[in-house]
Amino acid sequence: MQQIVEETVAGLGYELVEIERSAGGLLRITIDNPWQEGINRLEIPLVTVEDCEKVNRQLMFALEVDGVEYRRLEVSSPGIDRPLRNDRDLARFEGDLVDITLKAPMGEAAAGLVHASRKKFRGMLEKAEAENTWQIAWSDAPEPKPGARVSKKRPPVPMQVLGFRLEELREARLAPVVDFKGRKPKIDLGEK
Repeated sequence: MQQIVEETVAGLGYELVEIERSAGGLLRITIDNPWQEGINRLEIPLVTVEDCEKVNRQLMFALEVDGVEYRRLEVSSPGIDRPLRNDRDLARFEGDLVDITLKAPMGEAAAGLVHASRKKFRGMLEKAEAENTWQIAWSDAPEPKPGARVSKKRPPVPMQVLGFRLEELREARLAPVVDFKGRKPKIDLGEK
């Protein structure tokens, strides 16, 4: 089934993010538009309802021909908390805020900077110097409340960095950040 879905999705010009099969016969397929190294990911259009509908129709036909059993087929976009499954996904979202969960706690490697049993982290994703190694940078300082005055003399809270390899991760996702204040104007309207 995996091969059928991958070939069908790729044949329509999309990238397969994940396949989920749940009890009750639900088959959930997550697709995204393909990304290539060197292309700004913000220039890639988002997956629309029409894209999902097109893939759904084609998959229904392909799965029926191959006799794959399912009760309901659902095709969707990855959403704002997109899973990051491989090095290619990490490279695509380098510089974004991500949530990671390690397979094993930090242990003695934490050296007192973070709790030794900590597994979950949120920070900016960066490529590390070592090959096949990534890192996230974060600060545990609380964000100031809107309208609160922050002293200029206040010392900055130090940034912390955690290096990791893909095989050390249980899960990695984009951090779902939503700005309810709306879009910011691209130009300053006060200048004339």
